[in-house]
Amino acid sequence: MKRIITAVVQNRSGVLNRVTGLMHKRQFNIESISVGRTETEGMSKMTFVVDVPDYQKLEQLTKQLNKQIDVIKVTDLSDKAIVARELALVKVVSNPQVRSEIQGIIEPFRASVIDVSKDSLSLQVTGKTEKIEAFIDLLRPYGIKEIARTGITAFPRGHQPQVTDLTSFSVLN
Repeated sequence: MKRIITAVVQNRSGVLNRVTGLMHKRQFNIESISVGRTETEGMSKMTFVVDVPDYQKLEQLTKQLNKQIDVIKVTDLSDKAIVARELALVKVVSNPQVRSEIQGIIEPFRASVIDVSKDSLSLQVTGKTEKIEAFIDLLRPYGIKEIARTGITAFPRGHQPQVTDLTSFSVLN
């Protein structure tokens, strides 16, 4: 099952390598990683989408991450109300004749054109993963030259109490 896990870490050289190495050693498949500085000087937040088979493996992962010296806080956001977004840049084959068609496709997605050349358009779209996938699927018939995606970045909505008791975890999630 896919889990969205964040880790607030000290912004130091090698931290990402140590954290991903830990996941590799424990055979967790990282589907996406997003890392960036936080509002606190010297801290970064890592957001991972990880395939975790069961509760025991999830608990093992969070405990192992918390043991890392540069890790300040680990949070599993999967069962919380969250704000989550992904960014995708898509370069699509385009000549002047099909540009208006492509414009009609990108408008409902609130995507934008970020570069134009004589034979291609570069587009930017943000949103949930499902929205990004639908956008790419609609552009595929035109010929996609290149795609770059950030992976999910997320945080909890509003104020939510911290849950430390994981006994209510459901394997059916």
